[in-house]
Amino acid sequence: MSDQIEALIKASKGIMEAKDYSGTAAVRVKTVRQPVNSSSGILANLATGAAIPVGVIFLWQLAGSFGWISPQFLPAPLAIFRALAGLAASGELIHHLGVSLGRAGAGFVLGGCLGLVLGLLNGLFRKVEYLLDPSIQVLRLVPHLAIAPLIILWFGFGEVSKIVIIMSGAFFPLYIHTFMGIRGVDNKLFEVARVLGFNSYQTLHRLILPAALPGILLGLRLSLAVAWIGLVVAELIGSQSGVGFLINEGKQNSNTEIVFAGILIFAIVGKLIDSLFRVIERRFLFWRDNYQG
Repeated sequence: MSDQIEALIKASKGIMEAKDYSGTAAVRVKTVRQPVNSSSGILANLATGAAIPVGVIFLWQLAGSFGWISPQFLPAPLAIFRALAGLAASGELIHHLGVSLGRAGAGFVLGGCLGLVLGLLNGLFRKVEYLLDPSIQVLRLVPHLAIAPLIILWFGFGEVSKIVIIMSGAFFPLYIHTFMGIRGVDNKLFEVARVLGFNSYQTLHRLILPAALPGILLGLRLSLAVAWIGLVVAELIGSQSGVGFLINEGKQNSNTEIVFAGILIFAIVGKLIDSLFRVIERRFLFWRDNYQG
């Protein structure tokens, strides 16, 4: 992809220089490449980002150890980690986490693929947008919690209803960002395509999709985050397995440590997934200036 982008940039520079030569004002953009952070710089950034959480955990543990806060209201971090270690030792953690990841993955794939396809169609064709986009926008404004009881009424408390709830959340971010990414493509790129004699497929493959890729990847990242949130909603409403089930069970048994352990699992796994997508973004968008450093 980088070779194609560089070729198009060179061609567009040639066109702009030709215009400048003929007396037409040209815009020259100077690209400044920032040096890639060294390993020591990355560690320093991680240490800076961890300063506040580490300080909060330290004060939290200190308050719990001296009895300043009730363990039923806010258990100490060590008690939460002991509960988490007990779940891991018994095998419950792996089982419930695997179930939750499977549900979230299935809902994300189904909802994300549908959002990507409709976003592409609505972004590329005005008539399709006029037909579908108003209805999609109406559905987008309906909250998850409002449609969850209806989905359960239709599909019951089984796996289908949970996947549909997750799917409905994962659909909209990817649809919106794909649609807006395509509509935000610079018109100058279409001028370049006409000068280079690109057909419709070449224009789509070499110009439109690479230019819209930042928006599409952002939509993927947000869709996965919303799918993970939708998983919590689905499992808390009615489930016999999954991390949400652990939280619900801890609530019914007044076991605050298990509730906090479940919340911690959701937070850690969500952060790891988000960090993975940031790596993917850097892999595919390395040619953009804002991803150089």
